[in-house]
Amino acid sequence: MSGIEGVLHLHYFQDAGYEIDLAALVGLSGASAPPPAFRAPAADCVRFDPPPLEQALAPVVLESGETLPARIRYLANGVMRLELDLPFRCGWEELVTLAAKWIWSERLDREAGRILDECAAKSSAAIKRPAPRPLREDYAIVEIRRATNEDGSPSNAPELVARHGGDIARIVRGETSPLSAGERDGVLGASMSYFPSDLFVAGYAAALVYDEQPEGARPILEILEYANMQLLEYRVYDEFLTPVLADVHRRSSIDIGLWSHWRGGREAGKLNTLRLETMELTERTDNAIKFLGDMYYARAHRLASARIGAPDYRRLVEEKLGVAGELYRFMMDRSHQASALVLESIVVIILIVDLIVLFRGKP
Repeated sequence: MSGIEGVLHLHYFQDAGYEIDLAALVGLSGASAPPPAFRAPAADCVRFDPPPLEQALAPVVLESGETLPARIRYLANGVMRLELDLPFRCGWEELVTLAAKWIWSERLDREAGRILDECAAKSSAAIKRPAPRPLREDYAIVEIRRATNEDGSPSNAPELVARHGGDIARIVRGETSPLSAGERDGVLGASMSYFPSDLFVAGYAAALVYDEQPEGARPILEILEYANMQLLEYRVYDEFLTPVLADVHRRSSIDIGLWSHWRGGREAGKLNTLRLETMELTERTDNAIKFLGDMYYARAHRLASARIGAPDYRRLVEEKLGVAGELYRFMMDRSHQASALVLESIVVIILIVDLIVLFRGKP
């Protein structure tokens, strides 16, 4: 009889603030750098820069009596990631039901939010410029560590897709009902394999990872974490820029006097500072993980990012940065024009005064 076993990883991300001082965090929470978890070929291909810190937390006990081990991870760019793990050993239909139940679990969402808020409060001294209204993202990863055929022999990736492609699509979508042929093919179209013994299928809310080698799936798990971290950060920058641009537009439509134009140079300087800061943060987010000469993992990252929507939010941020740059130039041009007009007026006044003095002094 065919069967599968593995772990359902439930990841919850929260934007804690501008930056987390990892060195200070060690003394505050006891977090430590995670041990290298990549298999030998991947160890030189994928790594976080700088390495995050991890800390084991008290397990989460479900109402059904199941216990989920919990770990918190802190990244230098201000993101916290909570991981809850649920081991499983069952058949495909049971796994479909399990994934649909916990991927969309509101109860776990609330519990994860409570844990993340508590960890942020305990680590507040290490968080620079805490987020006033933290944003969150969640993602589920079904990691299959062992899969067998009807005769008990190990399944490889092509066999899994051929025999259980519909189940895989339902797992990634978090659905229990059968999907249409087009939807199933669309889900399976976002799959990759390097060897016949591994499989990676990415979705917007969940992913399925299979690898026969122990710890072989670890690089893909890190890539999925990084892609979701990028999505969260781009959302933060988008929400940050939206009110700033709206406020600048409002002031530009109201302030039409000479003095307001002259004062606009200072406002333009503030806007440009925010724009450059956001550009620096975006670049830092893009460079948080390194792919050192391995195109497969780089392609896996592009696939995961596209499925969860990170490039879409990045484009929004880039468009708003472009608008901010245009507004900055517009405001500076108005300020320069106002300054030039003031200087010209002063020169004219001085000339008039000189002429008055000159003519009054004549006999």
